[in-house]
Amino acid sequence: MTEPVGSNPVAAVAKAAGTASAGVSRAGLIGISLGVVAAGAAAGVAIERLTVSRSTRRRAREELDAAAPYGSLRGRPRTVAAPDGTELYVELDGTGWPEPADLAPALPQQAPAQPEPAVMAEADGRSRRGWFARRRGAGPVDRSGLPGLLSGSGALARAGQAGPDTEPQAPAPPLTVVFCHGYCLNQDSWHFQRALLRDGMRLVFWDQRSHGRSERSRSYLAGEPASIDQLGGDLKAVLDAVVPEGPIVLVGHSMGGMTVMALADQHPELFRERVAGVALVGTLAGDWNSVTLGLPAVGAKLLRRLAPAAVRLLGRQVELVEATRRFGADVAAVFYRRFSFGSDDVDPQVVRFAEQLLDATPIDVVAEFYPAFGLHDKKAALAALHGIPVLVLAGTEDLLTPPAHSEDIARALPEAALVILPETGHLLMLERPDEVGLHLVELLHRAAGHAHAAPPPVPGAVRD
Repeated sequence: MTEPVGSNPVAAVAKAAGTASAGVSRAGLIGISLGVVAAGAAAGVAIERLTVSRSTRRRAREELDAAAPYGSLRGRPRTVAAPDGTELYVELDGTGWPEPADLAPALPQQAPAQPEPAVMAEADGRSRRGWFARRRGAGPVDRSGLPGLLSGSGALARAGQAGPDTEPQAPAPPLTVVFCHGYCLNQDSWHFQRALLRDGMRLVFWDQRSHGRSERSRSYLAGEPASIDQLGGDLKAVLDAVVPEGPIVLVGHSMGGMTVMALADQHPELFRERVAGVALVGTLAGDWNSVTLGLPAVGAKLLRRLAPAAVRLLGRQVELVEATRRFGADVAAVFYRRFSFGSDDVDPQVVRFAEQLLDATPIDVVAEFYPAFGLHDKKAALAALHGIPVLVLAGTEDLLTPPAHSEDIARALPEAALVILPETGHLLMLERPDEVGLHLVELLHRAAGHAHAAPPPVPGAVRD
């Protein structure tokens, strides 16, 4: 017997898409709204889907908020000063740190001593110090991928095994994985990946300036426009403060991927010497202004003309926008789902979690960063990623950073692993956590082989 829609608030909201939400920015939403209103379309779709009473939707959201644990994982907190003095909120997580992150009261002033980097001979006879130089006596690196790592002949099975005549080797340095979140999100958007990799790994999560628990950008408040280059400098400050030595893997989603590219542009030597792997998730290297957000040509043209001015205007009316935001929450939820997820079977709790992430970003922060995307062009910076393991991950239904942009990145990096997930939108790490986790684990093992680092453990969920 079919249950009446109004009798189950959670089901009602899932059916009406009232809990939907997104990694799409509110600024992008404003631009989209302008286009469809001007075209006289989509508003009717929103009205058609909002058939459940407001009180029912509110009760459903309250139930979802009480039931969902998403965003509850915490690590050891740190505050890092950005180049302009902005205080960036950072958390160290995982059991691979010298002390468990959830037990240690504070990070030691200095990172634990790492093995001395090996010396690698260059073609011209010079020697170069680097973590990626092969250690004397080291065996061949297994590059067969995750299946080989799980088999008896894989590197994971061989780890710790030495023949009777093998001379002792210095302990391999551990990998540290640094996660960079996207626009209008915060570090909690990596919830599933954080839960998957905590056991035995060293993880770093941080909130981009003006986002999450980080301080509002001091330079922006002083009149300087926000830029992706500035975010690259922030990432360098985080690395210098909490992981100054040893091999690192950088994982960036959307604006976070752009942050990684900005770092590569500013410090290519870091990618030669310390970066052991990179994951670029739902992002692009440039040409943001060519993104149509799924609109027809006329709507996309109108969007590009009107959205920047509309965002600036709303950014100056913070109190008014924030005071009236709740009245438009139901309509916004329809757009959030459209521009965040690519399938209809997303857990309503996950959808609600995404909505909370987006709603936590004030409209003036949306306005702060929106102009920066049109200026972002780091195609040339991708050259710094040549020769290291790279994962390029996208969803087929991503309207914000369409998969064609990921394909462009992969063409610039022929050795990169390109993975396009079907029926998946922009928030693929929330929509497809199992698949994203599997590919990240595989990248980490390739990165460990590249850096001659200790192979990371294979999580039970991935092994299963």
